[in-house]
Amino acid sequence: MSTFSIGGDLLVRRLGYGTAQLTGPGYWGVRGDARGAVAVLRRAVERGVTLVDTADNYGPSIADELVTEALHPYAEGLLIATKGGVVRTSDNAWHVAGRPERLRAMCEASLRRLRLGTIGLYQLHRLDPDVPMAEQLGTLEELRAEGKIRHIGLDTITAEQLEAALELTDIASVQNRYNLLDRTSQPLLKLCEERGIAFLPWFPLGNGSLTSDPVCAEIAAAHGATPGQIALAWLLHRSPVLCPTPGTGSLPHLEENLDAAAVRLTDEDMSRLDALG
Repeated sequence: MSTFSIGGDLLVRRLGYGTAQLTGPGYWGVRGDARGAVAVLRRAVERGVTLVDTADNYGPSIADELVTEALHPYAEGLLIATKGGVVRTSDNAWHVAGRPERLRAMCEASLRRLRLGTIGLYQLHRLDPDVPMAEQLGTLEELRAEGKIRHIGLDTITAEQLEAALELTDIASVQNRYNLLDRTSQPLLKLCEERGIAFLPWFPLGNGSLTSDPVCAEIAAAHGATPGQIALAWLLHRSPVLCPTPGTGSLPHLEENLDAAAVRLTDEDMSRLDALG
């Protein structure tokens, strides 16, 4: 499985695991049962995953707690990336909270829940339009100077916003929606490639929409794979900075996702898949 060095010093395998699917579907709680969630997390690491992406508002806070229960004490080389800056108060109510005192409190709460001395990658879940970017990133810089975080990431931004952020501080990663059928963030991906910044695409499987695409299905059949595996393999072939973290609460689905790293797409496959976007 190919690797990427986030921030220049955190080497991870590019196909990781995301915890969002472990909680819900309602506002609060575990999807299924906690024992199943713990088993999935442990199996992901057994299979070689070294990047686990979570957030304080998944559950809320429950995903962080499941990560701790399943994986602490953490294996050497395992990166637990988390996020702050968004508060969830119901199923469909999300509130951006980027004021310095809120960001600091969120980060310190994640440190306690995850039982970490330092969060390797701490991502601003959304830029708060009511707070200057310099204040939000300045708070994260302060936390980094205090040793509470190692690298800073951004979630759901434009290429222009990333350029502005890079004028203020080092950015190690971004997260935006990006998959085989949705490439709206292509300009951002290009900038990440130029600057050596990791791009963690969310909804890498298109939230299930990719399974019905006939081209994807045909290529999958030729490789003895599933359409979902082809979609993940396409991301891994598309750019060396793409680090997808598909999530699931199902052990069989986890195995399927991780097996995508072994799929070798031909140039012809890539041309046909590229034409879908």
